[in-house]
Amino acid sequence: MTDIDSAAVPLARVVRGDLVESVHRGHLVVLAPDGCTRLALGDPEAVIWARSSLKPLQAVGMLDAGLDVDGALLALVCASHNAEPGHLAIVDAILASSRVTAGQLQNTPDWPLDLESAAQRRADGGGPASLTQNCSGKHAGMLATCVVAGWPTDDYLAVDHPLQVALRDAVAELTGVPVEHVTVDGCGAPLFSTTLVGLARSFAELVGSSSGPRARVARAMARHPWHVAGTGREATRFMEAVPGLIAKDGADGVYAAGLPDGGALAFKIADGSSRPRPAVLAAALAVAGYDVGDLGATPVLGHGQPVGEVLPTFGPGAV
Repeated sequence: MTDIDSAAVPLARVVRGDLVESVHRGHLVVLAPDGCTRLALGDPEAVIWARSSLKPLQAVGMLDAGLDVDGALLALVCASHNAEPGHLAIVDAILASSRVTAGQLQNTPDWPLDLESAAQRRADGGGPASLTQNCSGKHAGMLATCVVAGWPTDDYLAVDHPLQVALRDAVAELTGVPVEHVTVDGCGAPLFSTTLVGLARSFAELVGSSSGPRARVARAMARHPWHVAGTGREATRFMEAVPGLIAKDGADGVYAAGLPDGGALAFKIADGSSRPRPAVLAAALAVAGYDVGDLGATPVLGHGQPVGEVLPTFGPGAV
């Protein structure tokens, strides 16, 4: 294993005019349905914080512990949502199903990611709230799991709480990698380490399951892509373009996806940038045999007009 920088290789180049302006380095792995490696760039064994890409794995842990939601509600438990009205209605439904309230959410208050929803909240005199933070679906699921399991809810974010112990175990089991590092995620929940290939392997486990909590999570995400992210978000757009695909972004340049054929992919942009993610995701899907058209296109602007593009270093259109 290496640190996140030492073995990183170029995954995307930013072209402005006729020059390469900058380079995004990182690590990437694409797995075939049989688990063999289709493509490895950088170090697939790099230990990472998978950030919100872990949410589907945590959702499996919640279902294993007794949470009983499906469809759009389960998709919201896996989501980094925009906090559009439809998202907030589902979070409220998860909370109401367990007779807990938004006031019991302990995730970090924030504005909606959706600009229109944030503007409307300001106009209505509101401010940052736990409900409108993008992880509120996960936290609502955590509270609901505690209620059904008979666990206390006031300290559900404590690393030694039975819920968090169960979620840590779920991450280790699905990835096949022991959790060796624990810290706090942006939303306040415990965050567990894994490896890049472990993350990819876990998404293969989800899409490759035909029944049980793993299949329920994959089915919810694939059937409700808008609830996993929201209007205009890349995860939603890619899942809508490829039926059966499940894709989950994570902060600081992380992405994971489970493919309809049972394969999977994961990558980490070493500098933490989100800019190259669509181009890298589209190229990785192409390596696996999935053409998403121009979804990976990321123009570079000059005076408001395209003067270049973010291009992958591998697959079709590589530079």
